[in-house]
Amino acid sequence: MSTIIENVTVNGINTTDLHRAAEAIAQDPAKGQTRWEVTSHWCGGTRSDTRVTRYTIGGKQIAKDFTIKIDEPLELCGTNQYGNPQEHLFAALNACMIVGYSALCAVEGIELEELRIETHGDIDLRGFLGLDSTVKPGYDEIHYAVYVKGSGTPEQFEKIHRTVMATSPNYFNLSNAIPLRSRLVVGTVNH
Repeated sequence: MSTIIENVTVNGINTTDLHRAAEAIAQDPAKGQTRWEVTSHWCGGTRSDTRVTRYTIGGKQIAKDFTIKIDEPLELCGTNQYGNPQEHLFAALNACMIVGYSALCAVEGIELEELRIETHGDIDLRGFLGLDSTVKPGYDEIHYAVYVKGSGTPEQFEKIHRTVMATSPNYFNLSNAIPLRSRLVVGTVNH
């Protein structure tokens, strides 16, 4: 006799599919291996377009096709037509954590009414412009606030909050020093 598994969707997430994916990865860790990649092209001035054409999950390469457009504000010689790199960095952090909150709430059966993350940080442009070697070119710290409303108790939301901080890839990436390996190729342009 076969067991019928009911698909349960909470907060737009099919929790049955999420459990199946987690079980498959637990049994075969190779299914959980991913590679994310982008290619950014200068478009003149401070503008760039970042192409996303594929990702790999569980050894399978999956095609994608979209562009992320990036610019700087007028005050930094841009056209102010698109978000700047810092805004994209914060958006990526917030979006990654939102995935965690919505999925964890779904698994716990907590229906969300509202979920919002507000993030900010300060950069002293003297560091970026190379005007003062004692000034960092980046953030001293980043602040964020999570606003959540739903059917969960404060204790449930606190547990989920701690779990997101422990498991969000972009929270980890920004809160830990990660080695960046660079390679400069001069005179050859591959498309």
